[in-house]
Amino acid sequence: MEAWLPHRHGPDHPGDPGLRPGARRRVRLGELTRPRQEMGEILPPLFPAVAAGLSSGELGVDSADAITAGLAEVAPRAEVADLQAAERALVAAATGVVTAETADVPYPGFAFSADLIRGQVQVWAARLDPDGVVPTEVGREARSSIGFGRLRNGLYPLRGGATPELRGIMDNVFNTYLSARAPLPGPAFPTEKEQALIQERIDAGELIPGAEQILDDRTGGEKRADILRMVFDAAARQPGTPTMGGAAPTVTVHVNATDLTTGRGAGWVDGVEAPVSLRTVRQAMCAGGYEEVIFSEHGNILGWSKTQRCFTAQQRKALLARDGDTCIIPDCPIPAQWCEAHHVIPWQQINETSIDNGVLLCWYHHHTIHTSGWQIRMIRGRPQVKAPPWVDHTGTWRPAGTHRATTPTARLTQRITPAL
Repeated sequence: MEAWLPHRHGPDHPGDPGLRPGARRRVRLGELTRPRQEMGEILPPLFPAVAAGLSSGELGVDSADAITAGLAEVAPRAEVADLQAAERALVAAATGVVTAETADVPYPGFAFSADLIRGQVQVWAARLDPDGVVPTEVGREARSSIGFGRLRNGLYPLRGGATPELRGIMDNVFNTYLSARAPLPGPAFPTEKEQALIQERIDAGELIPGAEQILDDRTGGEKRADILRMVFDAAARQPGTPTMGGAAPTVTVHVNATDLTTGRGAGWVDGVEAPVSLRTVRQAMCAGGYEEVIFSEHGNILGWSKTQRCFTAQQRKALLARDGDTCIIPDCPIPAQWCEAHHVIPWQQINETSIDNGVLLCWYHHHTIHTSGWQIRMIRGRPQVKAPPWVDHTGTWRPAGTHRATTPTARLTQRITPAL
């Protein structure tokens, strides 16, 4: 029956299943801002201020939709006078008109965008119906969920919803590492002493002059996905994380030894039907080690080895103490606790896992270390980094970052003490 609703009611009927979400919002907006008829009597619109703003052309459709949709939810439980005052204030905020409701608010006369108006609507709705916030929050907690859709184009779609509190927690984590490295507290311009220290580091090859912002072509969404990956990986390594069968939660990747040697084939993750590339397999082996299982021609297990080429927890702590508290690639803010341990010289060439051949790289720089142009080498047990030519045209090898505790205080004081 619903299939012929458009023909019966016309293309603007809100029950039309063929309407796009945007069209449904426009239909709803029209119903809330046009005169009503009850018992043969013509009544004003439910939201007269919004209707007037639309008629004059001063109020945008997106802002009008945000105002009416938000206030309509609390209208049955709000006082009429309070609801009208909220409507006038929101329309004034969206159009930049100064009214009695907006005269004392910050930025009077400033026209806010539709996105900012949506936030203001939430504030007004909470004030108009404070008792409704608690049951709404309880309902949201009950409906909060996360899950995976079916594999599509090599990706599993994430589905679900988060409460405002969880959204705030996630945003704080994402924004901390999506933004540029936070500046140190103090004046915007370095003092003479600070300039001297900066120049000294440049002369020593520790800083790349003019290359403070390293190019990164990842989108914001791709960066958030990488951050989420590292958050989960770091959580799995924490001592307090619940175990599975007595062991920490570990992703197990299976690969045929012949495929790995020839470079043809794929790897397989336990519990996941989609394959992973051999590059991902090699990265997992570099960071987490591997165990060799030998099968007979009939498929039964003939033997297996202990975990090999895996950096221990103690070795990771030593790497952090040597190289500092972030990924060793310059200007990368990812904490070292989230990073993966990388063999600078491939394990296959030396059959050894030692701190003199290890560095900490974030997942992204570890995954792209052989394709991004960054190079790493070890000199007397200390890593040096060479940037791609488009970052540093000099091709200079520079010492990787050091931990703040590496330099003695007396030596640091001597550096910044001016000559008398």
